Amino acid sequence: MSDPRDAVADLRRIAFLLERAGESTYRVRAFRTAAAALRGRDPDELARLHASGGLTELRGIGEVTARCVGESVTGEEPVYLRRLEDAVARADADGVPLAEAAQRLRDTLRGDCHSHTDASDGGSPLAEMAETAIGLGHDYLVVTDHSPRLTVANGLSAERLRRQLDDVAALNERIAAAGSGFRVLTGIEVDILDDGGLDQSEELLGALDVVVASVHSKLRMPRDEMTARMLAAVANPHVDVLGHCTGRMVTGRRKRPESEFDAQQVFDACAEHGVAVEINSRPERLDPPKRLLRLAVEAGCDFTIDTDAHAPGQLDWLDHGCARAMACGVAPEKIRNTRDAAGLLGR
Repeated sequence: MSDPRDAVADLRRIAFLLERAGESTYRVRAFRTAAAALRGRDPDELARLHASGGLTELRGIGEVTARCVGESVTGEEPVYLRRLEDAVARADADGVPLAEAAQRLRDTLRGDCHSHTDASDGGSPLAEMAETAIGLGHDYLVVTDHSPRLTVANGLSAERLRRQLDDVAALNERIAAAGSGFRVLTGIEVDILDDGGLDQSEELLGALDVVVASVHSKLRMPRDEMTARMLAAVANPHVDVLGHCTGRMVTGRRKRPESEFDAQQVFDACAEHGVAVEINSRPERLDPPKRLLRLAVEAGCDFTIDTDAHAPGQLDWLDHGCARAMACGVAPEKIRNTRDAAGLLGR
């Protein structure tokens, strides 16, 4: 075993870096409280408490802070700290401030992989969404209207989706005739059903360019059941992107807590099956939360930064996702929509 690290110093450094990244006061306070609770305690005592599983019995020490302390006393840099330090190193490379690094990332994005039209619950027709995307400098826009079970969002039946595919083909012909290299890519935001199945036929899913799979129902499902549900969906060979994974709403009248699931298992499965984790840029979602985004980075996942736009002006929300990606150490090469359309589709 390596020489033990200073657990209190590691906890204080984590708190500092969380503050630097603009994380919630609640999360910062958890680490500062833990550091204060352990200040002056003998490192050998902390090692014994870690070995016996007794750290969480100390006032002010929770599961996450106990795990960090356990790693420190065994001579390892806490994983939580390493993720934060990696984010700082990327954002500050060559002295580039975080905001500038986020803007540089935004400039590399070639398109948006999650958007809605008035065919489902969006506010504008396909052509207008495409025209706006062209004006923003996109090379492509993936149209991902909802699947049929989401009736509240006017989800597309198989027949209506087939008609949309014809509309996309016709629009792409007109765009090409006008000399633009822009393309509308076909897609769907398909509901993940209670058992992990997908709310559209295998045939149609296989015909689409991009399949974003998301949970929209029974968001308070028990943790083990939700984990199994998401793992089944991620293992489906048609799924390309896991959409807004926690389902949370952080602003407005529809505030909603995160769904509970084993994020480590789900992100490991995403990495294994080649499913990108969406960094959802909608201001009321900002999903996944930063702690889970860092966990997905650690798991080796790919990502997409998407607006989940339901109106043309919302297609300009990519900045929000870029800022979160840079704050959490997401490497630009792991973001699929930094690629051109052929690269995105693996062609």
